Amino acid sequence: MITFFCTPKPFRGHIGVIQRNAMRSWKLVHPDAEILIFGNEEGAAEFAAELGARHEGEVERNAHGTPLLSSLFDRADRLARHERMCFLNADILLTDDFLAASERLKSLQDRSLMVGRRCDVNVTEPVDFSKPDWGASLRAMARAHGKMRPAQWIDYFVFPRGMLNQKVPPFAVGRPGYDNWLLWKVRAMGIAVVDATQVVLAIHQNHDYAFHPGGMKGLWNDVEANQNRVLRQGHFATIDNATHLLTSAGLRPNHYHWVALARRKAARAGSAVWFGFLHLTRPLRKVLGLRQRQSSEAPR
Repeated sequence: MITFFCTPKPFRGHIGVIQRNAMRSWKLVHPDAEILIFGNEEGAAEFAAELGARHEGEVERNAHGTPLLSSLFDRADRLARHERMCFLNADILLTDDFLAASERLKSLQDRSLMVGRRCDVNVTEPVDFSKPDWGASLRAMARAHGKMRPAQWIDYFVFPRGMLNQKVPPFAVGRPGYDNWLLWKVRAMGIAVVDATQVVLAIHQNHDYAFHPGGMKGLWNDVEANQNRVLRQGHFATIDNATHLLTSAGLRPNHYHWVALARRKAARAGSAVWFGFLHLTRPLRKVLGLRQRQSSEAPR
């Protein structure tokens, strides 16, 4: 069986609706599925009691008040009832294909990290989970109207208990980079990273970014985002770098990951050449006024 853990935003407005949808879908994955909700955000304790989840209000935070990924992973590892764990964002809907994939991978290669691409859909109302076909209906809606996100957007991580304990840096949750670092770390540990996109349709419920003063742009470029980039130390991997694919026929090697790795190395080399060129030509560009012109045209 499995233990889900997350740290939600305040349960108000549209964000509240989609978080309730998401966590109710996790609870229905299996009657014995466990949910750990970390953080004292508005409505978290009340919804945990309503759902029958475990609420842990205290979580380590950075100077800006944002929960730290290291605290979530280490505390969840200590508290979980089950040996299989899943960290995911609190806006992700799961259906019965998720547990089937997780259980199958456990039997094939338990010591692994299961990830997958997400499908973005517009959900504005509470999902009616009383309908026996709610899962099939959600998947049909997502396939008809959703948008699959590229391989660098990673919203769920399934792994055996103990595998990542005391190994995760203090990334700020909700800022970019930690997901890509996690994939790199597991690969660096010599452990299989398994792409389950072919057999799991993870449904992300679209939302705005009004919770951040700078909106989505601010979320990706604020002080905390830059701190995450520093912690990442240049280590980066995407779902394309998965070592294996989980398919309806079973587990097989992902031969494309060598191509993805080569492309990334080539991109890094190209960036190094470009910035080296800029450095060498800086005096000439200053004389010609190109640096000033470039600065005045930079986006604000």
